[in-house]
Amino acid sequence: MSIAETSPGTAGASPGSEVPEQAAPPPVVRGEPAEVADGVLVIPDGRVPLVPNVGFVVGDHAVLVIDTGVGRRNGAYVLEHARRLAGGRPVFLTTTHFHPEHGFGAQVFKGGATIIYNRPQRDELHRKGTAYIEMFKGLGPDIAAEIADVELTDPDVAYDGQAELDLGGHRAVLRSSGPAHTAGDQTILVDGRVLFGGDLFETRMFPIVPYFPPADTDVDGNRWITVLDQLIALDPAVVVPGHGEVTDVSLIRDVRDYLDYVRSEARRLRASGASADDAAAAIEQGARARWDTWANPEWIGYAARAFHQASPSAA
Repeated sequence: MSIAETSPGTAGASPGSEVPEQAAPPPVVRGEPAEVADGVLVIPDGRVPLVPNVGFVVGDHAVLVIDTGVGRRNGAYVLEHARRLAGGRPVFLTTTHFHPEHGFGAQVFKGGATIIYNRPQRDELHRKGTAYIEMFKGLGPDIAAEIADVELTDPDVAYDGQAELDLGGHRAVLRSSGPAHTAGDQTILVDGRVLFGGDLFETRMFPIVPYFPPADTDVDGNRWITVLDQLIALDPAVVVPGHGEVTDVSLIRDVRDYLDYVRSEARRLRASGASADDAAAAIEQGARARWDTWANPEWIGYAARAFHQASPSAA
């Protein structure tokens, strides 16, 4: 998710209620898939808000699609590319997490592909999907138009822990990594060297921390840092973020360092008696100065409040 500054929802309301409209291009997946590694292609997001990097892994036996964009139109565009790349071979679809711009185009794949989610992601979709549709409708008319006809789509396969796909010449390992950014995060490691991580990391953007108490507080910053440590240890050659440019493992280190900074400062300020709001203001000032080339600084305060609330013993 990559949205304008939000206001926390109220009990029973959608997370991010009273969200201001976002002035941005329409959230439409555009362009052709470009190869980032042997057999691995990406339609880049172009740094357009609410457009993800969409991945394709093209094997001799099947094609795997990673993320869809939001809504029927984006899903159909991605499926068209998948079918062209597959040339009649089977198509699999997976999504990095349940947020609308990553998976709410899945309905057009139903019956034409095998859809695979991890079980926590499927369950999170059931719990929150309808509320997130309502939230996204409030982000502006272009976004509302794309999400208006969304049908929440269950997977054909829901796995626990880890699943592997032999696509023929390319192997994709799907691993359940939440709770971190969401309860059901998933990473996809292709041939041991290309890593798709969804919104666990984004290039030159402050990480999206969807902390909307009391409606949605599943984000787990401490575990998020642990997951990033695990991904750094994999030392992938190519790193595909949820949003922003394709890069290398240095991105994961940068995001990890930022989250650790917010965690350390939130703990220090809480111990000194600072309120969540005062801590968020101080941390935002420091983070803006330290990471002054990063976009979406509105998310710093959400991260600060989430870590301020978290128990130090949870690390």
